[in-house]
Amino acid sequence: MKIPPYPHPLIAREGWLILAGAAIVSLLVTWWSPWVSIPFWVFTLFALQFFRDPAREAPEGEGLVLCPADGRVVCVVDAADPYAGGRPALKISVFMNVFNVHSNRVPVDGEVQSIEYFPGRFFNASLDKSSLENERNAMVLRTPGGHIVTAVQVAGLVAKRILCHAQVGQKLYAGQRYGFIRFGSRVDVYLPPGTRPRVALGDKVKATRTVLAELPVPPRDDASAA
Repeated sequence: MKIPPYPHPLIAREGWLILAGAAIVSLLVTWWSPWVSIPFWVFTLFALQFFRDPAREAPEGEGLVLCPADGRVVCVVDAADPYAGGRPALKISVFMNVFNVHSNRVPVDGEVQSIEYFPGRFFNASLDKSSLENERNAMVLRTPGGHIVTAVQVAGLVAKRILCHAQVGQKLYAGQRYGFIRFGSRVDVYLPPGTRPRVALGDKVKATRTVLAELPVPPRDDASAA
């Protein structure tokens, strides 16, 4: 096991303003009425657990696809990747409820080929139709072996903000933190044909720590083989 470099605080910076505001309001209401302040402190504690962002150990091995989010597997199907020219792909989706860690991690080593944001609706993220109808942000990666892997952040029923900190041309490592979705969501991963899934429908998974799948062996370069 290895722990990817993790230059981020244990409480995600995306939640600092929300936490600070909640704590200040809770203190003010406590000064006025301790009993009335209880719901405000409950929300503050909820926000504190929601924005936690722990470092994670990453499994070592060639061709491993690491889970990009905490949650439950809600989809393992063959599909077309609409963000990479409609190529055939294995699609694996992870649904995050409000009690899961919502920090999103890069599934594979690779260079960012494109990032596209799509405004949309806010259906329950556990439903399949949310993949193409909800607000979402798609990041297409090319691995060192030439595989194309797409990670899509999808907003959920109460998620109102998708944050992606990656940039086109940036080289990312598997397990690296690259984004956050506030309050309930999902992440779809599109993988190349021949990928072997290592999870099944209903499995509970952890970002970085869980292996979603194994990529196929890259095709040999005949010139180099000669």
